[in-house]
Amino acid sequence: MGVVVQNDKKSAKSAKSAKSARCAYRKSGVRSGLAVLAGLAVAALASGCSQPERRTDAPAPPAQGQQRLQAPPARALDSYATRLRASAEARTAAAKRWGLEQVPLTPPPPPAVKPRITARAGFEVNHQDDWNLPPVFTTVPTKDKVVFLTIDDGADKDPAFLRMMSDLKIPYTAFLSDYLIKDDYGYFRRMQANGVTLNNHTLHHPYLPGLSYDEQRREICGMQDIMRKQFGKRPTVMRFPYGNYNQDSLVAAKSCGIKYAPIWNEEVYVDHWEFREDDRRMRRGDIVLTHFRGRDEWNGTMVDDMRRFLDYVTAKGFAVARLEDYL
Repeated sequence: MGVVVQNDKKSAKSAKSAKSARCAYRKSGVRSGLAVLAGLAVAALASGCSQPERRTDAPAPPAQGQQRLQAPPARALDSYATRLRASAEARTAAAKRWGLEQVPLTPPPPPAVKPRITARAGFEVNHQDDWNLPPVFTTVPTKDKVVFLTIDDGADKDPAFLRMMSDLKIPYTAFLSDYLIKDDYGYFRRMQANGVTLNNHTLHHPYLPGLSYDEQRREICGMQDIMRKQFGKRPTVMRFPYGNYNQDSLVAAKSCGIKYAPIWNEEVYVDHWEFREDDRRMRRGDIVLTHFRGRDEWNGTMVDDMRRFLDYVTAKGFAVARLEDYL
């Protein structure tokens, strides 16, 4: 229904009086329980009440009953706060359930601008830059206090590990070798369904510098084909077995579609840590390595390994971020 506006002085005066009454009603009608969340909405209404008098031929403001349209933003903020609180409570419960000393820290949002990744000094090969070869690096340049968890090969397939990482919402990247995963591709599909990126670790995990260029290329490109067939895509990231490579390795990797070749700065085992740097200090953006191993090879399980990893990085004030978000 249209609103009729009378164009005479008496009506204008009455409209002004009604407007003042509506403003007073709006101010007094704010529920105390929403005082903080709805503060901005109230301020907006109040400032609207102090505007110069509307021209008498301008459209009238909405009827009072329509002002409830201002409430949803406050309810949305309240709902968002409730979801955050519930998420934090679930994370706390999960940390307790998996025996962690502290609740793992939540990583910041992915960077809006990706850092420029270059080969670590001393890890380059001839023609590294002019041939635009995949960089080998151990740390991602970032000011965020984060580290990146990477897990190699695929030998142990512990379902408890999948539950743990899903419960705690810990991101990680897997580097897979076909000879170790082909007995249960489904395990890694479940991992992928949880948001984990699956990357190339060659077909048979050989010492690549001991192979010819063609042999290296078969190991790398062959695994790319397996990844496409079993998991839907060819990765752009790979890790060289044992962290060993030569120029042929990088040239072959590039020809197979690889853009990055991260290795690691720390390695965590079920019972100890190893550090590349002499000061044994973790740095922002460090890449951490561990392996899919169980009791048949280690004195513990993947869950034990992750407990050691998470307790250490959390105590040092680091969150675990997703490597691919920074590449």
